[in-house]
Amino acid sequence: MPSTDRRVDAYIAHAAPFAQPILERLRADVHAACPDAEEAIKWSMPFFMHGGRNLAHMAAFKAHCAFGFELGRAVVDLGREAQAMGQFGRLTTLDDLPGRAEVRRLVKKAAALIDAGARPARAPRKARAG
Repeated sequence: MPSTDRRVDAYIAHAAPFAQPILERLRADVHAACPDAEEAIKWSMPFFMHGGRNLAHMAAFKAHCAFGFELGRAVVDLGREAQAMGQFGRLTTLDDLPGRAEVRRLVKKAAALIDAGARPARAPRKARAG
């Protein structure tokens, strides 16, 4: 049984009507691919955790949704990161998502990377002014 959080239920229920099926589908796909994933609300949006680390996040906005992996391009690089938060660009309908099998494959890949100890890429520190 997936570890769900009532706050994520409430987040989805309060999202715009176009966003609800997108968020529900992403939630179902994450739990199908990674049954031990736990849900949390961080930075006012739903996160999925694996092994105590951030696996993925999703968010609903006025006109689009977003979904992304904590390990970003190490999991998938669709070239849509500049369009919206996450790697999938602006999601406005279920048709904007890859198929269920693809999303689940990517979730499994992200979980395996976490299990292997991968860490998110960080931006280089700016040089200090002298």
